[in-house]
Amino acid sequence: MSGRRPTAPESHPAPDAAGDVVRWAAFSCVLVPVVLLWYGTSLAGAAGTALGLAAVTSVCRFLLRRSERGATVRGGGRHSKGSTPVD
Repeated sequence: MSGRRPTAPESHPAPDAAGDVVRWAAFSCVLVPVVLLWYGTSLAGAAGTALGLAAVTSVCRFLLRRSERGATVRGGGRHSKGSTPVD
């Protein structure tokens, strides 16, 4: 045995965690106002809530993407080196 562990195949890209977060947040931007309308909130209140959630989602998306770019520039992210053994 050579002592070297086999590496993972390169064909599978890393999961896009920030993209998943943004997709769930966008889903919430639609779902929350619908639920508010269902429970009798005014259309203006539901629309205001949707706009507020959309604004927060946009800012979070910007910050997540900026953080990913910074990690890439500084060293390729948390798991880029592959030096940590996996049991």
